[in-house]
Amino acid sequence: MSVLRFIWRLINPFLPASLRERIRSRYRATASDTRRQKLLAGLNSHDLSGVEIGALASPLVKPEDGRILYVDYTDTASLKEKYRHDPNVVNENIVDVGAIWGSQSLQDCIGTDTKVDYVLASHVIEHVPDLITWLAEIHAILKPGGSLRLAVPDRRYSFDYLRFETRIHDVLDAYLRRARVPLPRLIIEFNSLARVVDCRKAWDGVLDPAYLQPMGTKENGLSLAAQSLADGSYHDVHCWVFTPKSFAELCTELAELDLLNFACDSLIETARGELEFFVSMLPCKGGKAAAASWRRAAADLK
Repeated sequence: MSVLRFIWRLINPFLPASLRERIRSRYRATASDTRRQKLLAGLNSHDLSGVEIGALASPLVKPEDGRILYVDYTDTASLKEKYRHDPNVVNENIVDVGAIWGSQSLQDCIGTDTKVDYVLASHVIEHVPDLITWLAEIHAILKPGGSLRLAVPDRRYSFDYLRFETRIHDVLDAYLRRARVPLPRLIIEFNSLARVVDCRKAWDGVLDPAYLQPMGTKENGLSLAAQSLADGSYHDVHCWVFTPKSFAELCTELAELDLLNFACDSLIETARGELEFFVSMLPCKGGKAAAASWRRAAADLK
């Protein structure tokens, strides 16, 4: 426990409620600014054009910050209806979706002649059924010298705590199938192993896996997987599970197979007490040079 957190716990019971909330609000705002700085480092959004995928109600770049196009799987009205009763989503802050990425390619949905300087995706990559094709479609809309910025949940501190880190054969299987919905195996695994996890306790190493509350059941996972196979229905799960090192290692393997045309620009490890890491990727021709950049990144990580 940090010294500041220890002091906070000592004085918290004696502070007026209004002052406690002001302190918490200031902390949340500072944490949000720091997170945004990590994701947008080196990008001057006012002078560039960008796409943000899955921004929902918390866009990293707002219209007043630059030329930004919001992309999601459905329109704004449908998102507002879906999250109407979700206490974690401020409904009126849901962005105006400018392009719907569904059955058509990302290039087709934003315009066949449109190229952008950067793409942002926060907690999106782990949901996409076909990781390789998703990255290839983003590559196709980036200008030379463009950038893809990702915020990715770290298995060790999230509800993926008990899950298996993504292996190359599952990613290749999804790619060969051109998966539009999560693979049945991953639906079953998510429902069997996802747990309610206290991020702080995970960092402190005091979690007992035997007592973590399940978020689903094997039976439900089996039922949803069977339904998905029968009618192609989409059931939202974390398809892919990473730590910073496993992410870099997987990208190394994909680049070696000429299936990843991005080099590693930077990879910021998960900060203590947090549950996500940040990746900056540069479009390239792939192959050995791209693989070497990811191999170097992996070597620098725990």
